[in-house]
Amino acid sequence: MGNAFYITTPIYYVNASPHIGHAYTTIIADVLARYSRLAGRQTFFSTGTDEHGDKIAEAAQKGQVTPQEYADRISNQFRELWPKLAVTNDVFIRTTDANHIETVQSILKKVYEAGDIYFGQYEGFYCVGCERFYMEKELIDGLCPDHQTKPEYRQESNYFFRMSKYQDWLIGYIQDNPDFIRPERYKNEVISFLKEPLEDLCISRPKTRLEWGVTLPFDDNYVTYVWFDALINYITVLGYPDGEKFRTFWPVSQHLIAKDILKPHGIYWPTMLKAAGIEPYQHLNVHGYWTVEQSKMSKSLGNVIKPLDLKDKYGLDAFRYYLLREMVFGLDSSFSEESFVQRINSELANDLGNLVSRSMTMALKYMEGKVVRSNAPSDKDRDLERAAIATVAEVENCFENMTFHKALIAVWELINRTNKYIVEEEPWTLAKSPENKVRLETVIYHLLESLRIIAILILPVMPGTTEKIMEQLGIKDVEGQDLNSARKWGELQEGNILKKSDALFPRVEFKKEEAPVVEKKKMKPVKPEISYEDFEKIDLRVAEILAAENIPGAKKLLKLRIDMGEERTIVAGIAQDYKPEALVGKKIVVLCNLKPTKLMGVESNGMLLATDGVDGVTLLGFDREPETGATVR
Repeated sequence: MGNAFYITTPIYYVNASPHIGHAYTTIIADVLARYSRLAGRQTFFSTGTDEHGDKIAEAAQKGQVTPQEYADRISNQFRELWPKLAVTNDVFIRTTDANHIETVQSILKKVYEAGDIYFGQYEGFYCVGCERFYMEKELIDGLCPDHQTKPEYRQESNYFFRMSKYQDWLIGYIQDNPDFIRPERYKNEVISFLKEPLEDLCISRPKTRLEWGVTLPFDDNYVTYVWFDALINYITVLGYPDGEKFRTFWPVSQHLIAKDILKPHGIYWPTMLKAAGIEPYQHLNVHGYWTVEQSKMSKSLGNVIKPLDLKDKYGLDAFRYYLLREMVFGLDSSFSEESFVQRINSELANDLGNLVSRSMTMALKYMEGKVVRSNAPSDKDRDLERAAIATVAEVENCFENMTFHKALIAVWELINRTNKYIVEEEPWTLAKSPENKVRLETVIYHLLESLRIIAILILPVMPGTTEKIMEQLGIKDVEGQDLNSARKWGELQEGNILKKSDALFPRVEFKKEEAPVVEKKKMKPVKPEISYEDFEKIDLRVAEILAAENIPGAKKLLKLRIDMGEERTIVAGIAQDYKPEALVGKKIVVLCNLKPTKLMGVESNGMLLATDGVDGVTLLGFDREPETGATVR
């Protein structure tokens, strides 16, 4: 990551109160910022709110307040939430801030004077929810693909950014910088977008229908389109163009977003930067959705999860741990309160909590409440030392690759290894014989030193827990316990006064709320029975979709190129439920020994598995990342 580190969250749109999705993105950013500081890097962490546009003006009108009053209220909810979730952002930007408006207008003027903004006529289908125009071919049965609402047909004169001018440059840049967008599935999705001709971007709205926005510096009859306003926040907070922060942090900038805003960040923003003569950001890091019972959270579905409810019920560090451990970065993950409680009881209470409690109890009892060192390690002691240092290296590698769940798995392997060490060495037995005093001192020191290293490694995710462990170990200079000190065995100082504390994570009882009675759908007739031998003939494999495209003349069919250990082409009747570009990178289940057949002139060598329902087709997926080509049993 270098010696400087800059992490941003998206600035959150103030059309809704914060939910678990916002919390996840911001906590991930906080974890990265804390890790960066732990590694000794100069760190800057930015978040904030996006406050202009049609939806805000409409929401304010419904609430009978001004857009500014409405934005103030919702923005304040975000600002007040982050400290309660132990988020350590350095700045909170609002797009209504005067310095941001000034930066937006300076960029607009620069791009306009360079000839990359022009005035033209536009007509098309406008979705207020998306705040963008759609071409007719992008609609599904005449409806917005995201909001399932009928867009308004509008015709008006507007200003356009010559985004198409930079299409070839962007393709080349992504190819030359393969980790520019990560994980790779999202880079592939952007490349898939760019296979089609890139249209110029409409970047204005006439004040005759929208006044709530940043006025164009070259025509005060228009305000700028929300994306040409919002994205610029990432350089506003750095004092673009002459600020010291801009010189230090922009070259190492890392954006963190959810996958629904991939296109603006992966296409609009790099081309805007290029047009303004600014180098692109270093990385765009894209995560999946949190779902509830396989549905994306939304106000309309009534399944929004409020982060403070979970934090207050189960504790902040447990909440942060669950988010990082449960979701594989880049993939969707389903929230379950039951699985949350299981992780608290199994991993936090049983594994970590039990290790700390046992170790501290024995140290206080056998070492008279002080850290005692011994220089007589055995082979098993050396094994534990090597395991601890190896874990530090593995965690560092995981953070560099954004695989947070793997980092926590590695730490928990060390926790379990240390618990096993207690069982193997039996300190309680050693304590019975005075001749075993040196051996007992060695074992106890190895337990306490392991706790020190574990506490450092979990600090980015569970800062409160780290502080409690450090306090029990008698470590007063917590800030001095950085990643460099974790790489060295034996940093725990002799003579530290140990302190026993309450259980880190008390066990939690999960009480499942009684589900409301709903009318069950009538089950479809069961098909005739088959023998086990017949079923064994079916060969199901995990496949990754490499490319997807429409088949000319077919409304329901898509042509998919897949990797299942070997590359194949299959045809799937999912065009009405999935956009081709959204499928690239997905892992699916494929029946691979089906006899080939031709559909609309395309030979299909297999069949994907999906469910059907009133809301359309849903592809079968996985609750954790599977290996491509693996057999599905």
